[in-house]
Amino acid sequence: MAEDIVISGSGLRKQFNENVIAVEDANFTIPRGSFISLVGPSGCGKSTLLRLISGLIEKSEGDLLVRSNEVVGPRSDIGMMFQKAVLLDWRTSIENVLLPDEIRGTIDTDAKKRAWDHLQLVGLKDFEFSFPRQLSGGMQQRVALARLLQTGADIMLLDEPFGALDEFTRERLNDELLRIVEGPDITTLFVTHNIQEAIYLADQVFVMTPRPGRIAAQIKIDLPTPRNIDMTTTPEFNNYVQQVRDVLSGHLDGQPL
Repeated sequence: MAEDIVISGSGLRKQFNENVIAVEDANFTIPRGSFISLVGPSGCGKSTLLRLISGLIEKSEGDLLVRSNEVVGPRSDIGMMFQKAVLLDWRTSIENVLLPDEIRGTIDTDAKKRAWDHLQLVGLKDFEFSFPRQLSGGMQQRVALARLLQTGADIMLLDEPFGALDEFTRERLNDELLRIVEGPDITTLFVTHNIQEAIYLADQVFVMTPRPGRIAAQIKIDLPTPRNIDMTTTPEFNNYVQQVRDVLSGHLDGQPL
Protein backbone atom coordinates (compact mmCIF):
# COMPACT_ATOMS: atom_id res chain seq x y z
CA MET A 1 0.00 0.00 0.00
CA ALA A 2 1.35 3.44 -0.92
CA GLU A 3 2.12 5.82 1.88
CA ASP A 4 -0.57 8.34 2.72
CA ILE A 5 1.14 11.51 1.53
CA VAL A 6 -0.18 14.55 3.40
CA ILE A 7 2.14 17.29 2.06
CA SER A 8 4.08 17.43 -1.18
CA GLY A 9 6.09 20.02 -3.04
CA SER A 10 7.37 19.94 -6.60
CA GLY A 11 9.56 22.63 -8.13
CA LEU A 12 8.50 24.90 -5.28
CA ARG A 13 9.92 28.41 -5.47
CA LYS A 14 9.50 31.57 -3.41
CA GLN A 15 10.97 34.88 -4.55
CA PHE A 16 10.41 37.99 -2.44
CA ASN A 17 11.89 40.56 -4.81
CA GLU A 18 14.30 40.75 -7.73
CA ASN A 19 17.28 39.87 -5.54
CA VAL A 20 15.92 37.50 -2.87
CA ILE A 21 15.02 33.94 -3.81
CA ALA A 22 14.30 32.21 -0.50
CA VAL A 23 13.31 28.75 -1.78
CA GLU A 24 14.16 27.26 -5.16
CA ASP A 25 13.16 23.96 -6.78
CA ALA A 26 12.17 22.32 -3.49
CA ASN A 27 10.86 18.78 -4.00
CA PHE A 28 9.56 16.63 -1.15
CA THR A 29 6.81 14.34 0.10
CA ILE A 30 5.69 14.02 3.73
CA PRO A 31 3.68 10.98 4.83
CA ARG A 32 0.85 11.20 7.35
CA GLY A 33 1.99 10.81 10.93
CA SER A 34 5.66 11.52 10.23
CA PHE A 35 7.97 13.85 12.12
CA ILE A 36 10.21 15.89 9.80
CA SER A 37 13.08 18.05 11.05
CA LEU A 38 14.41 20.82 8.81
CA VAL A 39 18.03 21.90 9.29
CA GLY A 40 20.24 24.26 7.35
CA PRO A 41 22.23 27.48 7.60
CA SER A 42 20.65 30.73 8.76
CA GLY A 43 18.56 32.37 6.04
CA CYS A 44 18.31 29.21 3.93
CA GLY A 45 14.51 29.28 3.72
CA LYS A 46 13.48 26.86 6.47
CA SER A 47 10.99 29.28 8.01
CA THR A 48 9.85 30.38 4.56
CA LEU A 49 9.05 26.76 3.69
CA LEU A 50 6.92 26.43 6.82
CA ARG A 51 5.10 29.68 6.05
CA LEU A 52 4.40 28.46 2.51
CA ILE A 53 2.95 25.20 3.80
CA SER A 54 0.87 27.07 6.39
CA GLY A 55 -0.61 29.29 3.69
CA LEU A 56 0.65 32.47 5.36
CA ILE A 57 2.55 33.44 2.19
CA GLU A 58 2.03 32.52 -1.46
CA LYS A 59 4.46 30.51 -3.57
CA SER A 60 6.02 32.06 -6.66
CA GLU A 61 6.22 28.89 -8.75
CA GLY A 62 5.74 25.14 -8.52
CA ASP A 63 3.22 22.91 -6.82
CA LEU A 64 2.46 22.72 -3.10
CA LEU A 65 -0.26 20.29 -2.06
CA VAL A 66 -1.82 19.49 1.29
CA ARG A 67 -4.07 16.44 1.11
CA SER A 68 -3.92 16.66 -2.70
CA ASN A 69 -5.21 20.27 -2.72
CA GLU A 70 -3.17 23.32 -3.67
CA VAL A 71 -2.33 25.57 -0.73
CA VAL A 72 -4.10 28.88 -1.36
CA GLY A 73 -4.29 30.26 2.19
CA PRO A 74 -4.41 29.29 5.87
CA ARG A 75 -6.20 26.04 6.68
CA SER A 76 -7.91 24.82 9.82
CA ASP A 77 -6.00 21.51 9.73
CA ILE A 78 -2.61 23.29 9.94
CA GLY A 79 -1.33 24.94 13.12
CA MET A 80 1.92 26.83 13.66
CA MET A 81 4.14 27.56 16.68
CA PHE A 82 6.96 30.10 16.68
CA GLN A 83 10.25 30.58 18.54
CA LYS A 84 8.57 33.03 20.90
CA ALA A 85 5.47 31.95 22.78
CA VAL A 86 3.52 35.06 21.61
CA LEU A 87 1.15 34.95 24.57
CA LEU A 88 -1.20 37.78 25.46
CA ASP A 89 0.16 39.27 28.69
CA TRP A 90 -3.25 40.15 30.09
CA ARG A 91 -4.65 36.64 29.69
CA THR A 92 -4.11 33.64 31.94
CA SER A 93 -2.73 30.36 30.63
CA ILE A 94 -6.15 28.86 30.02
CA GLU A 95 -7.40 32.08 28.43
CA ASN A 96 -4.42 32.05 26.04
CA VAL A 97 -5.08 28.41 25.17
CA LEU A 98 -8.74 29.24 24.47
CA LEU A 99 -7.81 31.97 21.98
CA PRO A 100 -8.35 29.78 18.86
CA ASP A 101 -11.86 28.97 20.07
CA GLU A 102 -12.57 32.62 20.79
CA ILE A 103 -11.49 33.58 17.28
CA ARG A 104 -13.75 30.86 15.82
CA GLY A 105 -16.60 31.73 18.17
CA THR A 106 -16.65 28.18 19.54
CA ILE A 107 -15.98 28.67 23.24
CA ASP A 108 -18.26 26.30 25.14
CA THR A 109 -17.98 23.75 27.93
CA ASP A 110 -16.27 21.22 25.67
CA ALA A 111 -13.70 23.78 24.50
CA LYS A 112 -12.91 24.75 28.08
CA LYS A 113 -12.45 21.10 29.03
CA ARG A 114 -10.10 20.55 26.08
CA ALA A 115 -8.07 23.61 27.09
CA TRP A 116 -7.84 22.30 30.64
CA ASP A 117 -6.81 18.86 29.37
CA HIS A 118 -4.17 20.31 27.03
CA LEU A 119 -2.58 22.26 29.87
CA GLN A 120 -2.45 19.06 31.91
CA LEU A 121 -0.93 17.26 28.91
CA VAL A 122 1.96 19.73 28.63
CA GLY A 123 2.65 19.56 32.35
CA LEU A 124 1.03 22.78 33.56
CA LYS A 125 -1.32 21.43 36.18
CA ASP A 126 -1.92 24.16 38.80
CA PHE A 127 -0.79 26.93 36.41
CA GLU A 128 -4.07 27.32 34.52
CA PHE A 129 -4.75 30.75 35.99
CA SER A 130 -1.19 32.09 35.92
CA PHE A 131 -0.29 35.06 33.73
CA PRO A 132 2.70 34.88 31.34
CA ARG A 133 4.81 37.12 33.61
CA GLN A 134 4.43 34.49 36.33
CA LEU A 135 5.79 31.69 34.12
CA SER A 136 9.31 30.76 33.08
CA GLY A 137 10.27 30.77 29.40
CA GLY A 138 9.84 27.01 29.19
CA MET A 139 6.42 27.18 30.81
CA GLN A 140 5.34 29.89 28.39
CA GLN A 141 6.33 27.64 25.50
CA ARG A 142 4.26 24.87 27.07
CA VAL A 143 1.25 27.20 27.03
CA ALA A 144 1.94 27.97 23.37
CA LEU A 145 2.12 24.24 22.62
CA ALA A 146 -1.19 23.67 24.43
CA ARG A 147 -2.72 26.48 22.36
CA LEU A 148 -1.46 24.80 19.18
CA LEU A 149 -3.08 21.54 20.27
CA GLN A 150 -6.30 23.43 21.04
CA THR A 151 -6.63 24.35 17.36
CA GLY A 152 -7.31 20.70 16.59
CA ALA A 153 -4.88 20.84 13.68
CA ASP A 154 -3.32 17.50 12.78
CA ILE A 155 -0.49 19.12 10.82
CA MET A 156 1.79 20.95 13.25
CA LEU A 157 4.49 23.37 12.05
CA LEU A 158 7.04 24.38 14.70
CA ASP A 159 9.58 27.10 13.86
CA GLU A 160 12.47 26.76 16.33
CA PRO A 161 10.04 26.70 19.26
CA PHE A 162 12.67 25.79 21.87
CA GLY A 163 15.68 27.61 20.41
CA ALA A 164 15.83 30.32 23.08
CA LEU A 165 15.61 27.92 26.03
CA ASP A 166 18.39 26.45 28.15
CA GLU A 167 19.61 22.99 27.20
CA PHE A 168 17.95 21.15 30.09
CA THR A 169 14.52 22.73 29.49
CA ARG A 170 14.90 22.13 25.77
CA GLU A 171 15.57 18.41 26.29
CA ARG A 172 12.53 18.06 28.54
CA LEU A 173 10.27 19.83 26.05
CA ASN A 174 11.60 17.68 23.20
CA ASP A 175 10.56 14.59 25.14
CA GLU A 176 7.16 16.15 25.89
CA LEU A 177 6.67 16.93 22.22
CA LEU A 178 7.53 13.38 21.14
CA ARG A 179 5.06 12.01 23.65
CA ILE A 180 2.30 14.35 22.47
CA VAL A 181 2.68 13.71 18.73
CA GLU A 182 3.19 9.96 19.05
CA GLY A 183 0.92 7.95 16.78
CA PRO A 184 -0.29 8.06 13.19
CA ASP A 185 -2.58 11.08 13.32
CA ILE A 186 -0.30 14.10 13.79
CA THR A 187 2.18 15.15 11.10
CA THR A 188 4.93 17.43 12.40
CA LEU A 189 7.47 19.70 10.72
CA PHE A 190 10.11 21.09 13.08
CA VAL A 191 12.70 23.75 12.19
CA THR A 192 15.93 23.77 14.18
CA HIS A 193 19.59 24.80 13.88
CA ASN A 194 20.58 21.99 16.24
CA ILE A 195 21.60 18.84 14.36
CA GLN A 196 21.36 16.60 17.41
CA GLU A 197 17.88 17.89 18.21
CA ALA A 198 16.79 17.37 14.61
CA ILE A 199 17.91 13.73 14.64
CA TYR A 200 16.58 12.99 18.12
CA LEU A 201 13.07 14.09 17.18
CA ALA A 202 12.67 13.04 13.58
CA ASP A 203 11.66 10.17 11.35
CA GLN A 204 13.39 12.09 8.56
CA VAL A 205 15.76 15.05 8.48
CA PHE A 206 15.49 17.42 5.52
CA VAL A 207 18.84 19.18 4.99
CA MET A 208 18.56 22.52 3.19
CA THR A 209 21.22 24.38 1.21
CA PRO A 210 22.13 28.06 1.68
CA ARG A 211 19.78 30.52 -0.02
CA PRO A 212 18.20 29.91 -2.40
CA GLY A 213 17.08 27.01 -0.24
CA ARG A 214 16.83 23.60 -1.81
CA ILE A 215 16.37 20.28 -0.05
CA ALA A 216 19.79 18.73 -0.55
CA ALA A 217 19.03 15.46 1.29
CA GLN A 218 16.20 13.62 3.01
CA ILE A 219 17.81 11.38 5.61
CA LYS A 220 15.67 8.67 7.15
CA ILE A 221 16.37 8.25 10.88
CA ASP A 222 16.11 4.58 11.79
CA LEU A 223 16.43 4.77 15.57
CA PRO A 224 14.24 2.91 18.07
CA THR A 225 11.26 4.58 19.70
CA PRO A 226 10.44 5.83 22.22
CA ARG A 227 13.59 7.94 22.13
CA ASN A 228 15.66 8.72 25.20
CA ILE A 229 18.57 11.05 25.79
CA ASP A 230 21.02 8.16 26.33
CA MET A 231 20.82 7.19 22.67
CA THR A 232 22.47 10.50 21.68
CA THR A 233 25.80 9.02 22.79
CA THR A 234 25.52 5.86 20.67
CA PRO A 235 27.55 5.23 17.50
CA GLU A 236 24.32 4.90 15.48
CA PHE A 237 23.14 8.35 16.54
CA ASN A 238 26.49 9.96 15.86
CA ASN A 239 26.62 8.34 12.42
CA TYR A 240 23.46 10.30 11.57
CA VAL A 241 25.03 13.47 12.96
CA GLN A 242 27.98 12.94 10.64
CA GLN A 243 25.71 12.29 7.66
CA VAL A 244 23.92 15.61 8.20
CA ARG A 245 27.23 17.43 8.72
CA ASP A 246 28.64 15.93 5.53
CA VAL A 247 25.67 17.17 3.50
CA LEU A 248 25.89 20.63 5.05
CA SER A 249 29.65 20.90 4.59
CA GLY A 250 29.22 20.09 0.93
CA HIS A 251 27.02 23.17 0.47
CA LEU A 252 28.07 25.73 3.09
CA ASP A 253 31.32 26.89 1.47
CA GLY A 254 32.38 28.68 4.64
CA GLN A 255 28.96 30.09 5.53
CA PRO A 256 27.91 29.92 9.22
CA LEU A 257 25.05 27.76 10.46
